[in-house]
Amino acid sequence: MNAFTYLVRRAPTISNLIVRNYAPKPFTMQWVRPEKPSCISTEKSGDLGLEYNFNSKELCPIYRELPEIENCSEDVKKLLSLEFHHGKETARLKASIAEELVENHENDPSFEVSIARLTADIHYLQEHMKNNPRNRRCKVALKEKIDKRKKFLKKLRSWDYKRFEWILEKLNLVYKPQPEKHMFVTRKGSIRLLLQMHCNEIRQEKRNAYRVELESQQKGFFEKKAKQLAFIREEEIFCGLEPTITEEDIENAKKKAASL
Repeated sequence: MNAFTYLVRRAPTISNLIVRNYAPKPFTMQWVRPEKPSCISTEKSGDLGLEYNFNSKELCPIYRELPEIENCSEDVKKLLSLEFHHGKETARLKASIAEELVENHENDPSFEVSIARLTADIHYLQEHMKNNPRNRRCKVALKEKIDKRKKFLKKLRSWDYKRFEWILEKLNLVYKPQPEKHMFVTRKGSIRLLLQMHCNEIRQEKRNAYRVELESQQKGFFEKKAKQLAFIREEEIFCGLEPTITEEDIENAKKKAASL
């Protein structure tokens, strides 16, 4: 039997190997996919609400100036009111009220008027979406108007910041800018961020504990320092040398120890 055959026969087989299985540690961090904010919510649009002072039982603006309306009966006036007309009439009235808050004159073509008109349209579509949550055309139109208003606000912010702040105050808005870098929300990436935050918290806890431990040792350190400084000063004086340590240094060390 040669040496090679001997080594092959003596080689451990898989059945002879000891396999050690380590119990996995419990993963305490839980990740839940965040829900996308709805266009109705303030988190998405930034609308805090605007007061439109009008009554739904009032006449439509297109009928108010007619001379024949005074001789009409109450039933006819009721049929010509905003309550019995299409919702677009109410939307137009809200848009005109919002425009009056920011316009300088009747035919003002400024950015502020465009933003006010978009705000009124957004409010109307949001109310419609609350009653018809599955209306996709309304949902798409609402999202487009919110994005368009954000674009206008971004331009106004870069051109004139005072006008930007003024229109936010007038229309009761919160500016929600688009993120500079879009990130897809994934489970793997989110768990990595959570793990990184967890590790940072552990490191910070250890640093804080070590800091407390060092602060607890400061009193003994300054007491020992005061004794060492006094010993060095006595030795320098005994050897006839000019002392490099003053009495003030020793007193400062003792005061520091006493304060701790």
